Amino acid sequence: MKKILTLLFLLSCSVMMLQAQETWSLEKCITHARQNSLNVKQAQYGILDSELANKQARMNRLPNLSASVRGGYQFGRTIDPTTNEFKNESIGFNGFGVDAGVTIFAGNTITNSIKQSKFDVEAAKLDAAAASNDIALQVASSYLSILLAEEQLENAEVRIQLSEAQLAQTDKLIQAGSLPANDRLDFVAQIAREQQAIIEADNLVNINYLTLKQLLELDPNIDLRIVRPEVIVPVANPEAFTLTDIYNTALSSQPQIAAGEMRIKSAELGERLAYGQGFPTLSAFAGLSSNYSSLARDFLSYSEQIEQNFGQYAQLSLNIPIYSNHRNKVGLDRARLNSLNVEVQNKQAKNLLKTNVQRAIADARAAKESYAAAQRSEEAANAAYINAQRRFDLGAINSLEFTTASNNLNQAKVSLIQAKYQYLFNLKVVDFYMGKTIQIN
Repeated sequence: MKKILTLLFLLSCSVMMLQAQETWSLEKCITHARQNSLNVKQAQYGILDSELANKQARMNRLPNLSASVRGGYQFGRTIDPTTNEFKNESIGFNGFGVDAGVTIFAGNTITNSIKQSKFDVEAAKLDAAAASNDIALQVASSYLSILLAEEQLENAEVRIQLSEAQLAQTDKLIQAGSLPANDRLDFVAQIAREQQAIIEADNLVNINYLTLKQLLELDPNIDLRIVRPEVIVPVANPEAFTLTDIYNTALSSQPQIAAGEMRIKSAELGERLAYGQGFPTLSAFAGLSSNYSSLARDFLSYSEQIEQNFGQYAQLSLNIPIYSNHRNKVGLDRARLNSLNVEVQNKQAKNLLKTNVQRAIADARAAKESYAAAQRSEEAANAAYINAQRRFDLGAINSLEFTTASNNLNQAKVSLIQAKYQYLFNLKVVDFYMGKTIQIN
């Protein structure tokens, strides 16, 4: 009964641990990162800010309306607000007013501001899309780094098991008198090195998980584990990749390039806005007002004074700029300079994209060759290890020669694992520039 209860307790603990542990796929990691990345959030706030600017630009077409209330007490020589006569008496006064105004024409600055703000909104949205793409690529890189580290850890654990089995076999041969006692020392040293390799591999796994948690904006203490899909290196021919095709695709798929085009259009409208500052401004105004004075001639009541002093006005105002300390001229020159600067920035972005695409293609080609070489090296090292094991079992070589062959095989396996994931990542980078969804399997 005690054994059964103990077993049930252990099973329940295992279930609780599995439930507490979260398992994340690459798609889930990317989605979470896009929703919680601080860079992405900043870009989204930029969208909101540009939308508010667009709203304000549209609202500038509407009239403005304001109301005012004033009241006070005047001393000495003052003007009676109801008669406009000078008085040498203390006067209590009170007044009300409502004023409205609207811009009829201002050199098309309102229309151009609305158009410019629309381009700014589109640019902000594209910036957010670029930030989202960048975090997705970073997460994919971190995800692959974890898979690489975990596979290296598994390889190290397998190697130490083989070494321990070989040490046990050697001890039997030593007891049988077939091998000298010192032969076991090489295997003891080999096991110590492999124990160190396990510690280093396990530490690398933890470091890569910490990096992924930082990208996901998660608490470092959360027990996060990723889904480990079957990693299959896709059949690809990087030699067939062409810079022109991939670059042209990237130009249309990478949002930062489209954002640059929107900024060029916005800068062009900025020039029109600066030019419009030199045009006359025609505005219309209207208002209502009334007031009360304690020295009214007829000593009317407060309400009667307000009613009798009620007035209205309407007017047109034409403001013609003649000279403004060169502000308009300097503003136009600065707007033109900004257009030139934006065009240069856009060209720089395109040049950087071409460089990145070219490097991605070169890296994919080199990684494929490296992967193929690592495969050949692992096959040769494995054949040498099998031969060394047979010869060692027959007593034809000593333990040092056998452990050397074992170390060579281990290093070849590690290199093969690294080359596989490097090649896979380089292919994903090319896919990224081709606008494809980042997937592992």
